[in-house]
Amino acid sequence: PFDAHDPRVCNAIPLSGFDNVHPSYQMIKALIKAVPDIELDKEKLMMISPDEGAMGRCMYYSSMLGIDLGMFYKRRNYSIVVNGKNPIEAHEYLGRDLTGMDVIVVDDMISSGDSMIDVALQLKERGAKRVFVFATFALFCNGLDKFDKAYNDGIISKVFTTNLVYRTPELLSREWYCEVNMCKYVAYIIDTLNHDQTISHLLDQSKKIHAILDKHKAEK
Repeated sequence: PFDAHDPRVCNAIPLSGFDNVHPSYQMIKALIKAVPDIELDKEKLMMISPDEGAMGRCMYYSSMLGIDLGMFYKRRNYSIVVNGKNPIEAHEYLGRDLTGMDVIVVDDMISSGDSMIDVALQLKERGAKRVFVFATFALFCNGLDKFDKAYNDGIISKVFTTNLVYRTPELLSREWYCEVNMCKYVAYIIDTLNHDQTISHLLDQSKKIHAILDKHKAEK
């Protein structure tokens, strides 16, 4: 699966198992293309995890980009249950000062988008310059209006999601939306598996990431 939400999924079939595939290279490539003035420098850019569960993928991005990592944790009210869940009372931030810095928030999926917009709003209140969102799967279950408003209010600059799920024509028309094309990568994986070869070299994208970062820095 791509970017499995729950690590227990990887052991759902113990005799076979799953390979967890991350679209990290494709996300970084799309960011550089869509935002050519982005400065991949630890004094200008910071990686943000929206919750504890996203820390693993955010640590990978921060180590590849050579930038610092901050995080939010969800403070829940465990005394009540709403829609089968303990409601989130607040997102608490842990990390360095964000004044004047671009930030990238990375998560596996966007459902309603409420949590993501709340995190982005808090980042702006802490002085962040631009907020970019990376999400493997974007469902936008409650429509696009909230993201339209967040974009118009300057809270979110760009949202990057893969084409691994259906994207409505309305979503594709939005200025704030950037599609991350996974077709070539998926084709490589399928072709390699069809030839009964290992896909380990496709799962490790560190060399490709370093190459595109070096190219970007050389062009600055």
